[in-house]
Amino acid sequence: MADNLQASQMGPVDVAVIAFEKGEFNGDVAPALAELERTGTVRIIDATFVQKSASGTTQTIELADNALSDAFDQVTGSQFDLLSDSDLAEIAGALRPEQSALVLVWENSWASRFARAVRASHGRVAYMERIPHETVERAIAALSGSETASPSMGGPR
Repeated sequence: MADNLQASQMGPVDVAVIAFEKGEFNGDVAPALAELERTGTVRIIDATFVQKSASGTTQTIELADNALSDAFDQVTGSQFDLLSDSDLAEIAGALRPEQSALVLVWENSWASRFARAVRASHGRVAYMERIPHETVERAIAALSGSETASPSMGGPR
């Protein structure tokens, strides 16, 4: 099945663990994820659901085999199992009791052409960091506050 994965042709690949409090995962994210895949923004490579019970026991559930499979039919069709059982057990173990998570591996398809150009130029990503949403919120709030601050802060004169 990994025949369709050609590392030299791929864009950057991300792994995301999206935690849900109290195990309340209902599949409402599936349509948004399917839209990202349908528009070519991402290609879902692997998607798995993990849970930790109140007693601390963990389980891993392949979305294609779960009651939520109908919601995820559009995004689980061409998956490759890149996450190992030990990867998933480690992720599930890190959850708090009564918490669940959707573990996603996706290719950033939107960037594949750029990534190929970088590799062809013998370049490489030397550093990259995802800025947490909370940090972005704080920065925007600080900007909003500084616009009405003193002229020395770059505000209106």
